[in-house]
Amino acid sequence: MYKILAETDGFLVIDKAPGVSVHRDQEAVGLVMQVERDRNEKLWLVHRLDRMTSGVMLLARSAEVCNRLAELFRNQQVEKYYLALSDKKPTKKQGQVIGDMERGRRGSWKLLRSRSNPALTEFYSCSAGPGLRLFLCRPGTGRTHQIRVALKSVGAPIIGDPIYHEVVEPAPDRGYLHAWQLCFSLDGCEYCYRSDPQCGELFRGAGVLDALNDWADPSAMKWRLAGKRNPPAV
Repeated sequence: MYKILAETDGFLVIDKAPGVSVHRDQEAVGLVMQVERDRNEKLWLVHRLDRMTSGVMLLARSAEVCNRLAELFRNQQVEKYYLALSDKKPTKKQGQVIGDMERGRRGSWKLLRSRSNPALTEFYSCSAGPGLRLFLCRPGTGRTHQIRVALKSVGAPIIGDPIYHEVVEPAPDRGYLHAWQLCFSLDGCEYCYRSDPQCGELFRGAGVLDALNDWADPSAMKWRLAGKRNPPAV
């Protein structure tokens, strides 16, 4: 369900497994409840990952720290980098996806042409092998399904996405979206956490591993989004 990546006096950093709900859902126990039980302490959810998404998450150890970290997310002062795999060729290999988002049917969202309060996602991509495209995504906002909708909008829905990718047989072993790196400043200290994807056969391919080495320091890449920082990953 998860593993601990790091902990401080104020928060825990965990690596969430794919297919796990953050809150209690139809399962007996949700992710946060399970971590609380395992550690015998009260924890606060700072931000969320979709059920299909794996990777780096923060859990605060007090309400006060939770509020401060959540404010960093709200103010777009957290650098977030995600990895995604698609079996479709995108209409563009890199760039930005900008637009308002509107709730659709059966839990889906759709991207609009309007930009009154837009979601912003920037991405690079590269070949990860025959019929595979790996994306490095940096969301500038934190909307529900934002990256999933952004990649769908450029013709490259994420493999295993139950909402935005068509059904294929055999079914993929997971949804291929992973929260890879998370960087922020708190109390004058710089924090940057990285967790390479551990689950999913396609994430273990040579093309993906080569790209992770090439992209090891994504903050040094040429992003158009503001607020860059460059602390070492731990």
